[in-house]
This record gives sequence, structure tokens and C-alpha cells, in this order.
Amino acid sequence: MSGKINKALLPFSWLYGLGVWVRNKLFDWKILPVETFDIPVISVGNLAVGGTGKTPHTEYLIRLLSKKYRVAVLSRGYKRKTRGFILAGKHADNRSIGDEPYQMHRKFPEIMVAVDSDRRRGIRNLLDFPKIQRPEVILLDDAFQHRYVKPSLSILLTDSRRPFYEDYLLPAGRLREPAKSAGRADIIIFTKYDNQLRITNYELRSMGSFTVHRSPFTIHHSRFTYKDLLPVFPEKSSTQKENMERLKKESYSFLLLAGLAQPEDLIQYLEKYTSGLRTMIYPDHHDFSRKDILEITENFNKIQNKNKLIITSEKDAVRLMHNPHIREEIKGLIYCVPIEVVFKSGQEELFIQKIENHVTDFTRNRIMAKATNT
Repeated sequence: MSGKINKALLPFSWLYGLGVWVRNKLFDWKILPVETFDIPVISVGNLAVGGTGKTPHTEYLIRLLSKKYRVAVLSRGYKRKTRGFILAGKHADNRSIGDEPYQMHRKFPEIMVAVDSDRRRGIRNLLDFPKIQRPEVILLDDAFQHRYVKPSLSILLTDSRRPFYEDYLLPAGRLREPAKSAGRADIIIFTKYDNQLRITNYELRSMGSFTVHRSPFTIHHSRFTYKDLLPVFPEKSSTQKENMERLKKESYSFLLLAGLAQPEDLIQYLEKYTSGLRTMIYPDHHDFSRKDILEITENFNKIQNKNKLIITSEKDAVRLMHNPHIREEIKGLIYCVPIEVVFKSGQEELFIQKIENHVTDFTRNRIMAKATNT
């Protein structure tokens, strides 16, 4: 198993687990209210803290469903500086709606992106829009633990290198809920898979680490592919896209800025294209200060190679693009690495079919139910 378990903290994990068990039982016993809605609500979440790829998978669903439906994304807006329900508009930024929602708002301006820590209130506000604007599908980002809303379809992500059934509860491990909570999922996706991973529904059910309370659920495997570099400040850059093979051929050096839960994957990717990689690693969702920007500029200037770029993630880019401390002379040299989801060979068609069938069947059944009741 990748990652460390702090066995000294296991007693605290037991206490944490007791609190989670009580909370989940209150939902199971219907003491705490659970609300359902008349449109497809698809949840994307995980059991562990950070690093499984919720945003890229949500973006995959946006690309898939927005071809046919009006899609809205609802997130809590982690670390935003605002409160309540906010619908992203032309004045939105990462401070008002959070890093990931702002990233999705910039990439998909045609869809509705909203934030609200109260997902029930957020969904109601989205459904209060006029019919011509009202979403037909709502995607809940990072909502597996938000049980006040019962999604029509629940997608659970787990890192294939540290799957939930081999992990422990916080603080000894990384789990926010016990492994058996995976039984609430309709789809389990093992992310960051490699060709060594061979797991089937039968094996997963037979592991004994958790109990699946309902079935059937389906298993898929995905990995991330990195796309051409995009400028963080396109108005300052000489190119609107940079190809990594070209940069490798011209022996570029890179300074990587990463405020990610797991920056190792990005580091390994960049090492394939340069022998001159420097890294500046920050905590997840790090807000770059004036001092940080000065240190970044100094480290970048120390790189002797005339062919050099500052590279960052998409999530970090949304925190840099509005940063007032970045000097004009380096803005045109800052690029981000977009990532997209790729499913294991032969699985993408099945995944797409399941998602499309769910939305179609749910919508049709709701229409028929309303017709019967009128």
C-alpha cells in the first residue's frame, strides 16, 4: 500500500470512527433528514482526503452530458472567502467561489457553476431559475459525505495505489469514513491505474474489509493524461499552447510550482521532458503570498538555461492569475498543465452508457410519474 499509516494514532481513529458511525446511523434511521430531487443529481466523491481526481472526473461528466443537457455543477467552494449560495458570473474568481469551481467555470463558461455549503439549499436555488435556464442535470462535486442530499447516482473515486479497503480512518490513515461506506456507491472508479491492477467486482466484494449493502455496482479504472501546456497569462505569452516534445527537444528547464495534495505524479511527468527540473512544493490550496512570489522569481532567475518556463497545475493557476505580486516580466513564462481522464481500454463505452442511461431513464420515469399524478 502506498502511503504511511500512523499506528500510534489508531486509538484516535477509533474515536473518530465512532463519531462517523453515529452520524451515518442517524441518516440510516431517518433521524437526520435526507432530500431527493426530481432531476438527475450525480455525486462525485471519495472516502479519502484529497488526491483522487474529483475535479477531472467531474469535468469528464461535464463534457459528456453538456452535449445533450443543461448541466450545473454544485460545490461547497472549499476555502472561498464568501458564504451562502453563489452562482459564478463574469466577476467570479477563486476567492469568491473556490479554486476548483473557478477552474471549471473558466473552462466551461456555458454551464452553471454554483457553490453552497448547504447542498440542499444550493440545489433548490438552481431549480428556482426559469425553465429555459434551469439545469437538467446537477453534478455534486466532493459530496459523498454530504448525506443530506440523496443523489440519484453516486460515483466513488479511490486511488488505485492506496485503495480505500487498505486504508484507515483519520488521523492514522486518510479515510473520512469507514471502508464499508463504499456500499452507498453505484460506481467505483479506481483512479491512477496502471497495467498491474487486476480487480473485479467479485474480488472487491470478497475482500472482507467492507460490506456492500446494495448491488449491483460497477467498477471502472481511469488514469490521467497531460495535455499541451497553456499560458496562465495568455495576453502576455508568445504562444497559446506549448508542446512538451518541442520543449524537450530544445532542452528547456522547468520550475514547478505545486500546491497539490499529491504533486508526485506531476513531478514524474515533467521529469520525462527535462533534466533541469526544480520544484517548489506548497500545501494543498496554498494562497501565494508576496513573499512566495519573490522567492519564486528569485529561484526562476537562478536557472542558467535561457530556455526556461515556470510550470504549475490548473488548480494552482487559478490562484496565480489574479495574484497582484507577480512581476510583468515573468507572466508570459508561466504555463499550466491541463489533465483529462482516460478510462482503461474497453471501459469507457460502458461508463458512458451507464451515465447516459441513468440520466435518460431517470428523466423519463419522473415525467411518467408526474403525468400519472395529474
